[in-house]
Amino acid sequence: MDAILALEDGTIFRGQSFGASGEKYGEVVFNTSMTGYQEILTDPSYKGQIVTMTYPLIGNYGVNKEDVESCRPFVEGFAVKEYSKIASNWRAQQSLGDYLKENDIVGVEGIDTRTLTLHIRQAGELKAVLSTEDLDEKSLVKKAKDSPGLIGRDLVKGVSCRKTYSWNKQGKYRVVVLDCGVKLNILKLLSNNNCQVLVVPAKTKSSEISALNPDGVLLSNGPGDPAALSTVINTTKELLGEVPIFGICLGHQMLGLALGGKTYKLKFGHHGANHPVKDVKTGKVAITVQNHGFCVDMDTLNKKEIEMTHINLNDRTLEGMRHRKLPVFSVQFHPETSPGPHDAQYLFGSFVKSMEDWRAKKKRH
Repeated sequence: MDAILALEDGTIFRGQSFGASGEKYGEVVFNTSMTGYQEILTDPSYKGQIVTMTYPLIGNYGVNKEDVESCRPFVEGFAVKEYSKIASNWRAQQSLGDYLKENDIVGVEGIDTRTLTLHIRQAGELKAVLSTEDLDEKSLVKKAKDSPGLIGRDLVKGVSCRKTYSWNKQGKYRVVVLDCGVKLNILKLLSNNNCQVLVVPAKTKSSEISALNPDGVLLSNGPGDPAALSTVINTTKELLGEVPIFGICLGHQMLGLALGGKTYKLKFGHHGANHPVKDVKTGKVAITVQNHGFCVDMDTLNKKEIEMTHINLNDRTLEGMRHRKLPVFSVQFHPETSPGPHDAQYLFGSFVKSMEDWRAKKKRH
């Protein structure tokens, strides 16, 4: 079946469909990971986006039930150069095409993903439509132009849990995770670091979080424009100084806004498993997993209160920050390493240390 990916600027890519048939809208982004397509598909941060993979052959190791990062795929569409119809891996339980079809995700193969990637780098991330139904180019371009995009939209309400749940029962430190689209490996790594984890909906008030008597709060990753999440930002602001806070990706951006800073949209975002980030204090460089289209503007933060801890070596954007007095820190990248390297997992240990110090401080007073 034919499929067309049409961008709002009139650029057209024709290919063949795999997965579900239909018509989906989203901002088109490219991901530079060579593997990990299943983790990418099931990352809730991709809600509202059509993902194209820069690596040419996708689907060759199939799909299994263990490598998911959430309950289902959240991407709006999936574009690849070549889809492997043969899934060859001892862990494979079904093909990628069947998995996409089962979850109503439209896929397209046979397009020139190198040209698409270069176009995004030059023109920026664009609104797009991926269709197997309407194959009229002018009609699709108009639909892409008329689609809502990401700026100003609250996409978190579509990915957050609906009620509080306990991830695990045991742990020395009680951590409340504010779920804006949390990846499962974040919860697993908290559990592995001796934390008892409670996951609460993004709309949860600060008083309700405090009533759970947490040792720490984790602000999770998630999709869309952080500036649109006024409720979560206010909750974060009210929790400052009350409990140690660790922000990841969208959580980092919301923390930046809660601290009085501003965010801005990147031209083509950071999506992939090979982004170099430098620890400003130690000089050590970590290869990190990234997935975000917005960034905190360090120049809008109070430097007397907030210090930069990490910087992106590709474009010098802010990748991490810490409050100079309060036990509050965050990173723009993903330390939970799924998919990707393990370089940044130490940050979960840093979070545990901040909770340990905070608990000791409370005992002294």
